[in-house]
Amino acid sequence: MRPHLPLNALRAFESSARHLSFTRAAQELNVTQAAVSQQVRTLEERLGTALFRRLPRGLDMTDEGRALLPVLTDAFGRIEGVLKQFEGGHFHEVLTVGVVGTFAVGWLMPRLKSFRETHPFVELRLLTHNNLVDLAREGLDFAIRFGEGVWPATHSVVLLDAPLTVLCAPNIAKRLAAPSDLAKETLLRSYRADEWVSWFQAAQLEPWTVNGPVFDSSRLMVEAAVQGAGVALAPPLMFARELQAELLVRPFSEEVKTGSYSLTWLKSRRMAPAMQLFRDWILAEAAGQPSVPWE
Repeated sequence: MRPHLPLNALRAFESSARHLSFTRAAQELNVTQAAVSQQVRTLEERLGTALFRRLPRGLDMTDEGRALLPVLTDAFGRIEGVLKQFEGGHFHEVLTVGVVGTFAVGWLMPRLKSFRETHPFVELRLLTHNNLVDLAREGLDFAIRFGEGVWPATHSVVLLDAPLTVLCAPNIAKRLAAPSDLAKETLLRSYRADEWVSWFQAAQLEPWTVNGPVFDSSRLMVEAAVQGAGVALAPPLMFARELQAELLVRPFSEEVKTGSYSLTWLKSRRMAPAMQLFRDWILAEAAGQPSVPWE
């Protein structure tokens, strides 16, 4: 059985190896140079191999030392990361959530204060995306995305339905007495090519070719509509503040459902306490979401 390896000796080696100097390691660890040298020698004796070659001006690692260094650096880094989570006498959990940008700005951000007040020891980290996300590769606990709920190897729960309808600036809305009047306007498009066709069908219109600018974000598309660049097709639920401020108008009641916003996580991912807290919180918030009138 491998003899017990003292933690101080491992720390002395790791610091010395990073600096290639016993003196600099001693300064970092706030001990004497002789203490560091002795700790490293003790470790070498326990392992039965040299970890350094002592040179006239500094140190050089042996192959054994080079093999050991990255393992210790990673281990000490992990320990330090966990210990930092105990700052203030409480355990702080980190929760990383990827969020489609429209949902992040239009719905989640106004509610983050509530989550922080309710769960002050969860450190929430938000990353935005345009609905293209890889939970495993990006190290995400959750991803909130828009679609029909079919994502392989992933659990998903619907948060909000978000039907699309016509949104435009007030001066443009004055020209729209009926849905057919849209034929005279610039229709802004998302990367989903069939959305306007689906809305035309809901409005009982014969579809026509739409040639307006294409946006990869509904948030950007609707900002263009606010500035009078054209008419957008977007979920009014995500733009309630702009509608309330009368920066946008919803001229017609017709809407079409093309998907929902869902909370997703990997089936292989263990549901940590912070994940459970966030899931329960956001589901409760979504359940209390009022509808947005069109008038």
